[in-house]
Amino acid sequence: MDNLTSKSQHFHLLLFITLCVFPGSLGQTSIPRGCGDDVDSLYFNLCDLTAVWGVVVESFAATGLVATLILLIVLLASLPFVTDRKWRSSLGLHTGFVIFTFGLFALTFAFIVGKNFATCASRRFLFGVLFAGCFSCLLMQAVRLNILARRNSAPRGWVWCLGALGLWLVEVVINTEWLIITIVRYPTNVTGILASATAVPCNIENQDFVMALIYVLNLLLAVVVASLPILAGKHKRWRKDGALILVTGLFSVGIWVAWIVMYVYGNAKNGGPTWDDPTLAIALVSNAWVFLLLQTVPAVCSLSEEDEDAAVEENLYPSRGYENILKEQSAQSIYMENKAFSMDEPKAGNKPVSPYSGYNGQHRSCVYQPTELAIITKGVSNGNFIRRPQ
Repeated sequence: MDNLTSKSQHFHLLLFITLCVFPGSLGQTSIPRGCGDDVDSLYFNLCDLTAVWGVVVESFAATGLVATLILLIVLLASLPFVTDRKWRSSLGLHTGFVIFTFGLFALTFAFIVGKNFATCASRRFLFGVLFAGCFSCLLMQAVRLNILARRNSAPRGWVWCLGALGLWLVEVVINTEWLIITIVRYPTNVTGILASATAVPCNIENQDFVMALIYVLNLLLAVVVASLPILAGKHKRWRKDGALILVTGLFSVGIWVAWIVMYVYGNAKNGGPTWDDPTLAIALVSNAWVFLLLQTVPAVCSLSEEDEDAAVEENLYPSRGYENILKEQSAQSIYMENKAFSMDEPKAGNKPVSPYSGYNGQHRSCVYQPTELAIITKGVSNGNFIRRPQ
């Protein structure tokens, strides 16, 4: 009995020394295939070749980040060369939409890596905020196209930017209040014990996460509804843009219905909580690519389009360019030279008058012809006597 007691004491002493010398030896997990020895376990999903979803989603997200950044630079650099005034008024909405899409691609990495206080807080706050920004810009764009499709004229661009900003700030306030309340009050976990500060942001139910996105869902529904009247507008020029917004909204609705059903019901029956992060990451990157391909790329491609109204006005009232002014001046100088040359020419002499020059086309009966008696009477009255021949 004493031997067993001494052996247990020696074992506990060795265990204590091991923990003191190598504090992380028992906390280390097996390094997955594809990751290096110095990679933290928080980032194993970025390099784990056995869990392929992390590497695939990471590659799509990184490609989307690069593509979005390039399109944003092209969009801003082409601003001085845009001739369409109506398109220029929507530049603020397009720029904000591209920035929010860039944020969606970047947020995907927060769902790929492991959970800690920073990643969980960013997931809960930025998921709804970034999507609300994209849908707010799309909604204002749909309202603008509705006005253009009926009047072919719309308010200035800053009006639409303020509208999108107001819609986006509503979601910012909602998420800020929700995050502060759930973190500051330290809600209890399932066992009834107060949760630690590091686990609070992730300590939420899937249903609560979805319920916090009700305002974003309303924005998405408003985008789909607002894009329908554009297709029936009087000016057909704007129907293509309206159709793109409608298709973007329908694809987004499909993606949101799929991930909500999977996140709330499907994962609980198949796969468990381990499928929660892949579900949200795939939803983020897929919806971001829909935004990029159906909105940003067509917007950049339409930069070179000319204003149709300006082209018609140019044809009706052509502007006097420098070349036209030179042509007018040269024609006027040639006219003055010809006139001066004609003034220097000698005048023609007296030409013989034709006996028929006085004929004006009237009948003889209409022309007054004095008789002989009238001539004699006129001569007598003037004192001229006619001498008879002897």
